Amino acid sequence: MPPLHPKTMNDEGGAKAKPRKPKPATLSNSHALFNSTIRKPCLKQILFTFLLVLALYALFNAFFNPTLDTASSIFLSAGDTSVTYPAVKVYLYDLPTRFTYGVINHHSLARGGSRSAGDKSPLKYPGHQHMSEWYLFSDLTRPESERVGSPVVRVSNPEDAELFFVPFFSSLSLIVNPVRPAGSVPEKPPVYSDEENQEALVEWLERQEYWKKNNGRDHVFVASDPNAMYRVIDRVKNSVLLVSDFGRVRPDQGSLVKDIVVPYSHRIRTYPGGVSVDKRKTLLFFMGNRYRKEGGKIRDTLFQILENEKDVVVKHGAQSRESRRAASQGMHTSKFCLHPAGDTPSACRLFDAIVSLCIPVIVSDSIELPFEDTIDYRKIAVFVETASAIKPGYLVSKLRTFTSDRILEYQKELKEVKRYFEYDELDGAVNEIWRQVSKKLPLIKLMINRDKRLVKKEPDCSCICVNQTVLR
Repeated sequence: MPPLHPKTMNDEGGAKAKPRKPKPATLSNSHALFNSTIRKPCLKQILFTFLLVLALYALFNAFFNPTLDTASSIFLSAGDTSVTYPAVKVYLYDLPTRFTYGVINHHSLARGGSRSAGDKSPLKYPGHQHMSEWYLFSDLTRPESERVGSPVVRVSNPEDAELFFVPFFSSLSLIVNPVRPAGSVPEKPPVYSDEENQEALVEWLERQEYWKKNNGRDHVFVASDPNAMYRVIDRVKNSVLLVSDFGRVRPDQGSLVKDIVVPYSHRIRTYPGGVSVDKRKTLLFFMGNRYRKEGGKIRDTLFQILENEKDVVVKHGAQSRESRRAASQGMHTSKFCLHPAGDTPSACRLFDAIVSLCIPVIVSDSIELPFEDTIDYRKIAVFVETASAIKPGYLVSKLRTFTSDRILEYQKELKEVKRYFEYDELDGAVNEIWRQVSKKLPLIKLMINRDKRLVKKEPDCSCICVNQTVLR
C-alpha cells in the first residue's frame, strides 16, 4: 500500500508536496509561558528555592516582629515574663521619719509599747487590713535583684523618674489612737494627731521641686482605708490614689480613670488544700459586724433572713484573734461566703473568701473591684442585687441550684487567681499593683502636657474624674 500523505491546500495533481518548515509556536497567555518554563529542571529549582525563602521570611516575621496589637495584648497580660518591656522609673521619696517609721512607733506607744531613744532595732509594721502601703514601700527598698518580675524600677535620681512614690503610712496613721468606747472620756488628750500629720505631709510636699513641677500629677499615694487622707485629699486629688473603693471619695477627687483599686490585706489563713465539695459541708458562711452604717445596713436584714436557714452560718463578730481563727475555720469548710456591703461598698471579707477558695456571694451594688482588666469576677464570684437578696428565701434557693461540678469550676478559677490577692507572693498583689500604676503613665503624661498649654484651668477635674459605679 502506498504511504498515506495528507495533501495540503497547495498540492496540485499528483505532484509531491514540498515539506513546509514549522513556524515557531507563539503562546498567547502567561499560563502557557509558565508551563513551558518550569519544564526546565534548572528553572524549577530556582523557583522552589525562591518560594522556600519567602515562606521562611514570613514565618520569621510572624514570631520575631509581632504587630503592635500583638505586643499590646502581651503587655496587658499580667504575670507574662516571656516578653520584656522597659520598666517604669519610680523615685521613692525619702520622707521625714514622722510620716513612715514614726507612725509605726506612735502606734506601738499608744498600745503600751516602749522604745528608748537609742534603740536602733527595726520597727515592725503591725498587721491590719490595709497593709498595701507597707508592702509597696518595702518592695521599693529591696535590692533590685530581689524584685523579680516587677514592672517598675527604683531610681535614685529624681531627674530620671517618671513617677514619684510618697510612702506615707496613711491607713496606719488613721488608727494610731485606739478607738474609745462611745461616751468614754480620755484621761489625757492623745499625743498623736493624724490630721496634723496629713497637713504636715502636704506642706512638706508643696515645697518640693518635683511636686511643683507638675502639680503632683506624677505622684502616687496609698490611701486604702476609705477615710485615709480625708483632711487633705482635695490637695492631692491630681495624683494617682491607691484606694480600696470610692465609697468616701467624691467624683471630682477620684475615679477609675486616674486611680487604682487595690485589694485589702486578707486577715485569715490561706486555704492550703485543693478544690473540693465533700469537705465543705456548710452552704453559706458569714462572720462579721452585724450593724453597719450607710449601705451596710443591709447586713441586719440579711441576718434576720438567713440565721435560721439550714446549712447556713451567720455570726456577729468583730476584729480579734479569736474571731479570725473562727472565720478561717468557717470559710475553709463552706462552699459560699457572703459579702454584703459594709460602711463602704467593699470589705476585707471578700479577699478572705478568695484565698479560702470559698465562692464569694457579693451583695453590694456599688462595689468596685481590683484588677478587672485581668480578672473576670463573674468566673469567681456570684453577684446578687440587693433588692433580690433581701427577699426571704431568694438567696439560699439560688445557691442550692449550683451543682457540684459548677462549684468545682468556681474553685478552680479562684485557685488560679488567688495569687493576685497575696501581698507576700513573689508575683502577687505587689507586682500587679505596680502594673496598674505603670498603665496610668500615658494618661499622666497627657494631663501634664495638657495643663501646660491650657490658658484657663478647669475648676475641677471633671474631664477625667467620672465615677459612676452604681448599677442602673
